[in-house]
Amino acid sequence: MKTESPKACILYVEDDSALSFVTRDNLEEMGYKVIHFDDGKTALSNFTAQHFDLCLLDVMLPKMDGFELARRIREINASIPILFLSAKTAIEDRIEGLKLGGDDYLTKPFSMDELRLKIDVFIRRNKVIDAAKEDMHQVKTGNYLLDVPNQLLNCNDISIKLTLKETRLIALLFTRQNQLISRQEILMQIWGDDSYFNGRSLDVFISRVRKYLKHDPQLEIESIRSIGFRLTQRSN
Repeated sequence: MKTESPKACILYVEDDSALSFVTRDNLEEMGYKVIHFDDGKTALSNFTAQHFDLCLLDVMLPKMDGFELARRIREINASIPILFLSAKTAIEDRIEGLKLGGDDYLTKPFSMDELRLKIDVFIRRNKVIDAAKEDMHQVKTGNYLLDVPNQLLNCNDISIKLTLKETRLIALLFTRQNQLISRQEILMQIWGDDSYFNGRSLDVFISRVRKYLKHDPQLEIESIRSIGFRLTQRSN
């Protein structure tokens, strides 16, 4: 039975009419409000027309593919969860999706139960993060000031807009400076599971954060092979 008040509003972009009908119907039965578009360009033009809690994007879309759509959405909203649904199974495609700001990647054909669980996790996690932002406002390390609520990393006159996962990862490293944090702990706290695919995603994010921290030569993220990471600050 459909609930009167939707649990969340989902932007769903899929050009396969049969698949989109089944997926949308199932998600609405689960209590979600689903706004569907069949091409990336139309979806982007309507993204700011109302509030969305999560994006489900096919990759191979007409007019604008899912990767480009995700990149453009990230320019508008750095924190909304983006989940790719694609027939592309190569690890390179998955990594590319994550680099462009995606949070997860499901290959077709996918299980509706797995999709529901992932959506529930992202929606629930965002609510927890929103509440946590009210308690943690700014974290300072070296020459950097992390503005958690606004997802900004500031260093002197430089301001870097972060994604939600980048903000959470940097906050974890800053608040646990000089401590070894295991890969498993990071994955469970930020990704929700420690699968091989998410492990590859973590490596991509660590590489990106290292580039963000290059403006303070005293800061270094040490990699302890197969164990974890540690943020250190060298003395002058």
